[in-house]
Amino acid sequence: MSRVKTLQSLFKRYRRPGDIVFAWVFLIGAVFLLSEIFDQTAYKPRGKLAAQPRFWPAVSLGAMTLFAAFHLLGSALSERIDGRWHEVLHWLKSIEYAGWFIAYAAVVPYAGYLPTTIIFAVLLALRSGYRSAKMLGAAAVSSFVVVVLFKTLLKVNLPAGRVYEVLPDGVRQIMLTYF
Repeated sequence: MSRVKTLQSLFKRYRRPGDIVFAWVFLIGAVFLLSEIFDQTAYKPRGKLAAQPRFWPAVSLGAMTLFAAFHLLGSALSERIDGRWHEVLHWLKSIEYAGWFIAYAAVVPYAGYLPTTIIFAVLLALRSGYRSAKMLGAAAVSSFVVVVLFKTLLKVNLPAGRVYEVLPDGVRQIMLTYF
């Protein structure tokens, strides 16, 4: 026996518990960006509308704001889903890793690329729940390989750490060049 699908069932969307919070945050962000369009872009007199530096950013931000408002409206008119704040807390937990990256970028100029990369790789492995010496060793070795790959083979110019200044001349030159 075949089931007849209605338009409502065909276009029913799956909603997450934090959908309304996401819709509000997205709409507020879109309105803020749209409000800054006159300060952040220029207007050139006697130019065609589509060639104005402000035109396409304004079109995209206007569309972003409109669709964010539709998203908020659709979320507000839908049934309430339990677990909203649990979902939002789950989103906020991911910000921790941005903090790890910011801390890493702040430490590299002082401690150097090699030591910082190894230390943060091991710390992140510990943070992820890996406790065995084998896994922590793998994190250290893989970060060492990444440093050698970037500095030696790819010749990526990365900042040297201030800690390298206290090393003896020969060792310092090797560390600056290859690590």
